[in-house]
Amino acid sequence: MKKEVKELKQKTIKEIEKEISNLRQEIAKLKIETKVNPPKDTNLLRKKKKKLGRLLTVLTEKKEEEKLKVK
Repeated sequence: MKKEVKELKQKTIKEIEKEISNLRQEIAKLKIETKVNPPKDTNLLRKKKKKLGRLLTVLTEKKEEEKLKVK
């Protein structure tokens, strides 16, 4: 997980925002699909939500860093 966070921190804010929107769409599709037919990997939705949380955290950190650099 540390490697994943390091990789995320190297991305730009726009790349992270794009990935967040894609992940939100995937989560919405997964929620619908799990209602219709349960997936083999029942943890998939949980993993995607955790990844979304990591992305949002890194995005917030980057925005805070930019605020400090501007001042």
